[in-house]
Amino acid sequence: MPIRQLPDLLISQIAAGEVVERPASVLKEVLENSLDAGATRIDVQLEEGGVRLLRITDDGSGIPKDELSLALARHATSKIATLDDLEGVASYGFRGEALASIASVARVSLTSRSADAGHAWRLSSNSGGAGQIEPAAGTQGTVLEVADLYFNTPARRKFLKTEGTEYGHCVDVFQRMALARPDVSFTLSHNGSVRQRLAATSPEQRLKDVLGPEFAGQTRAVEESAGPLRLSGLAALPAYSRANRDAQFFYVNGRFVRDKVLAHAAREAYADILHGSRHPAYVLFLELDPRGVDVNVHPAKTEVRFRDSRGIHQFVFHVLQRALAAPIQGASEGAATPSFPPPQNYAPPLQHQTTLAVAEPATRAYLDFARSAFADASTVLERPPLPVAAPAYATTALPHSQTAPPLGYAIAQLHGVYVLAQNEAGLVLVDMHAAHERILYERIKNVLDAGAPPSQPLLIPALIHASEGEIACAMEHADTLRQLGFELAAAGPQELIVRAVPTLLANGDVPALIRALLGDLREQPASRVIDARRNELLATMACHGAVRANRSLTVPEMNALLRDMEATERADQCNHGRPTWAQLSMKDLDKLFLRGQ
Repeated sequence: MPIRQLPDLLISQIAAGEVVERPASVLKEVLENSLDAGATRIDVQLEEGGVRLLRITDDGSGIPKDELSLALARHATSKIATLDDLEGVASYGFRGEALASIASVARVSLTSRSADAGHAWRLSSNSGGAGQIEPAAGTQGTVLEVADLYFNTPARRKFLKTEGTEYGHCVDVFQRMALARPDVSFTLSHNGSVRQRLAATSPEQRLKDVLGPEFAGQTRAVEESAGPLRLSGLAALPAYSRANRDAQFFYVNGRFVRDKVLAHAAREAYADILHGSRHPAYVLFLELDPRGVDVNVHPAKTEVRFRDSRGIHQFVFHVLQRALAAPIQGASEGAATPSFPPPQNYAPPLQHQTTLAVAEPATRAYLDFARSAFADASTVLERPPLPVAAPAYATTALPHSQTAPPLGYAIAQLHGVYVLAQNEAGLVLVDMHAAHERILYERIKNVLDAGAPPSQPLLIPALIHASEGEIACAMEHADTLRQLGFELAAAGPQELIVRAVPTLLANGDVPALIRALLGDLREQPASRVIDARRNELLATMACHGAVRANRSLTVPEMNALLRDMEATERADQCNHGRPTWAQLSMKDLDKLFLRGQ
């Protein structure tokens, strides 16, 4: 095939493959143009998740009539003119590709009025072919309508997801831009219904409006400068950790980015206080000289390259580490203020037990604890107790018998976290949450294998704050959640109501569990969730349903946990790969105290 010059329309459609991935990509590009134009009010209207129609109205500076046709032309921009401008970009947009790419794969109408114009002017485009500029009614600013995305490239349109999924992506973009510019008012409508209305306000209030008061109440303020570098924002405490990265917002000079250097620095800052598969949450703003960062890395402009990446990494890491390690000075709204006892005359609370049952067998106490811990699923829990050899309240060493339980019998509980038990070999330490998590995971899995898990209606339905994306995800995956034993419904623009949960999880933290599940569901297409990611979802459910740290257990309850561990497959590790118990033999203990030396 001979070399030939590609037509402009095909060139724009090729570029659209990188710039316009879905309606959310269109929304991002147009919102950036509105902010570059100095808009103080932006209204977003979507239909069918933005696939049928996406209309953005702003009150910015507008486009003069003689520049209107250039707005839809390739490589036409008002942001840069020289290489020097490109190396120090301070605006959101600069490539001059977005509108031309959008116009090549959709029906576009651009109406704008500049400050000195007597009225507005409209320009329409169909598949990249611009029409005549016509007079129109309108106030100062710009209205861009993008209809029937990918109508002329049906192969690309097939890659779009359901209306709920596409709308959720648009909400994510809307919220990212709203967090970056609290001084601008934003309104979001979908299918004729107003979903979010954000007035111009302070950064602190905007964070609460977008992410909810729960996030704001579980964070530490970050504010530090070093030469041309400045990092500010909020970093969530480990208690607000997430199952995924959906609550990580990093901005460089006001631009939302996904950068490996910044993400690694943040993860390292949390390394000593957040372990396993949990992810930190934060909203952070990094400011530096525009010449110190290259934003011309990818057409989508979410990737950047720092000229001194090592210096940036160290700065972000140390600032975050100091902020997270600092003592709490006061409580934010919704956060509890911890009280620290004075060092003098302080004695730790004792575990009061009239008789220390070091070898108490798990008889009826086993079923009592199991019902309270697992919310009574009789078909699963009713089974005879394991055989034991020791008397009920033995105070001597355990006999060397083949019938003695491998994990022995409980002695006490340490700081509400660890169970101490004595077995034939010596001392056993058990992480009670990790162990209970594995037991509950295997139990839920067995129940689900036998059919739909029994569901328990809540006496008082739980009302939880949720984002637009989480609500859309819950509605889209209602059948999947029902298969897992949950019954959810939308109770308002930012609220979900939970009417029923799986019986095995009735005593768990329902709001945290629902948020974690919705986060997992948003990561994977609905058709593959149950089959491909079922166990991951069940692991999330088990983690949030397991007994939490600082819960005081009686000796019978601790023994019940030990017996359940012995009867559970893969009980040596929790669902995240951490060990659930450790053995210290008598020989190990003798070494600690130099016995026999």
